[in-house]
Amino acid sequence: MPLMRIQLDSDRQTARRVVELHRTGKVHRESRDAARAEVWRRGRTPAGETVFVGTTNGEPVRLIYDVEVYRDVTA
Repeated sequence: MPLMRIQLDSDRQTARRVVELHRTGKVHRESRDAARAEVWRRGRTPAGETVFVGTTNGEPVRLIYDVEVYRDVTA
């Protein structure tokens, strides 16, 4: 299955919280759901779990997620 990389704008405090949750094996549901919603918005269908990859160092800080998507099928 192909992966779609999603970057979500965030603030430093939220990004730190997401990273800490990830390190303890937990999930930040709001950002995970936002990444899945972005996949839908772009016209693709999520096929698997949304995986937290990390954060950017720039301003604004961005949360990075990889989402498995179904291949486009045309008839």
